Amino acid sequence: MMPLPDLLSIIGMSLGVALLTGAIGLLVLHALRSRRLLVQLVVVVLAEALTLASGVLAVAQAMYISAHDFLVVVVVTAVSTLMAIGIALVLGLRLSRAARRLQALTHSVGDGEIVASGDPLPAGGELQRIAEELATTSARLAEARAQVRAIDESRRELMTWISHDLRSPLSGLRAMTEALEDGMAEDPARFHRQMRLQVDHLTSLVDNLFELSKISSGTLVLTPVPLSLRDLVSDAAAELAPVARAKRIELVENTSPDHVVVADPAELSRVVANLLMNAIEHTPEGGVIRIRTEQSADTVTLSVHDSGAGIADEDLHRIFDPGWRGTRARTPDAAGATGAGLGLAIAQGIVEAHSGRITARNEDVGCRFEVELPV
Repeated sequence: MMPLPDLLSIIGMSLGVALLTGAIGLLVLHALRSRRLLVQLVVVVLAEALTLASGVLAVAQAMYISAHDFLVVVVVTAVSTLMAIGIALVLGLRLSRAARRLQALTHSVGDGEIVASGDPLPAGGELQRIAEELATTSARLAEARAQVRAIDESRRELMTWISHDLRSPLSGLRAMTEALEDGMAEDPARFHRQMRLQVDHLTSLVDNLFELSKISSGTLVLTPVPLSLRDLVSDAAAELAPVARAKRIELVENTSPDHVVVADPAELSRVVANLLMNAIEHTPEGGVIRIRTEQSADTVTLSVHDSGAGIADEDLHRIFDPGWRGTRARTPDAAGATGAGLGLAIAQGIVEAHSGRITARNEDVGCRFEVELPV
């Protein structure tokens, strides 16, 4: 058995050489911190191999072995060190290629390109998972950018159309007030009626903008209570009945008092009124609008089915965008007002605030809007 003093001497010698070589390796690695990953990996492996080799050689020299045996130790240590460096180079090249792939993927993500993780990375493992995360992030960023562009485009269209809708009644009001001031109005009472209609139109437009602003900013406050959809539909239909009669449109209700939801009465009434008004605007004279409620295990569905010409397939995905209007909706009515394209957007915002869903689809005749609300 080796005497304790000799054992302690070997341990101390090995530890001292290892600390010295490790410190030198750290200094070299710090100096090369900006170099490629392959260079730094070689430095790490070289420092480890030299630490082991220097410790072995120092102890072998101190053991006073023969020159032949010492030469054998030196050769074995040198060959092992060179092999360690070679293996480090091979592994380092794999890691370097993986790092370059990750760098290219990162640049592509930064440039707004949609990237894919592609073939497995040479190093695999964590680097492969990073590449997959970059690919997923790239797809999400591309989707987010597309949504932002769509929202910006919709906002620009909305501002253009709203500016036009505000300018038209204001111009009419100014012309009528000037005619009244100059005494050029042959029928002042008719002018006053027209002015009141224009003011009502402006008031409705401002109210819609305010409602849409609350929905967009998330400040819409709901006061949900249990309410019957039959009562809600009946009230909305009665309010819009004169408008429907003027176009000889029949409103057919098929509802049940058992279809009850927990919702804000004022806001949900606005949804029903907007859908009915939209259906009346797009239903020809002598047409029929059917309002129906149905209930399943989890939802209550309110549908409004008109007998109009339907919606163009390329426009179905835009009908709930704020400010979007079909060609017919841009045609002024008898009062000289046009739809502002906010009704369906407001209806969608209110329904989603109730954790519901609103959809639209074309039927064989006309278009059907459906509002699904949780029971």
